[in-house]
Amino acid sequence: MAHYAEIDGGGVVLRVIVVSNEDEKDSEGHESEEVGAAFCANLLGGTWKKTSYNDNMRVRYAGIGYTYREDLDAFVPPKPFPSWSLNEETANWEAPVAKPDGHAWMWDEDGQQWLSVESQTPEA
Repeated sequence: MAHYAEIDGGGVVLRVIVVSNEDEKDSEGHESEEVGAAFCANLLGGTWKKTSYNDNMRVRYAGIGYTYREDLDAFVPPKPFPSWSLNEETANWEAPVAKPDGHAWMWDEDGQQWLSVESQTPEA
């Protein structure tokens, strides 16, 4: 089975569908993303990009609301906080302060710091 994400004109993922591997095969029987995307477009309209549950293409599996960045050839999740920036090498959002090692942490946007999930206090 193959997974394809429909993207709008801005690259935002609208939906993800599953198609048979047979629907990706060209006239010589080789699987092709181009053929699979055309199959999806002929069936449902729109623009389609292949995605993978195994994260072995386009950095990660596409989710509704993610954005396909053609320049990175990656699906990027929505920005989690206004202060975070996109690392274009990894296509991951990063906090302005590095996350501490150890137990579970949550980001405090107002304080611009990581809080311990257990105590909800800043890193000491």
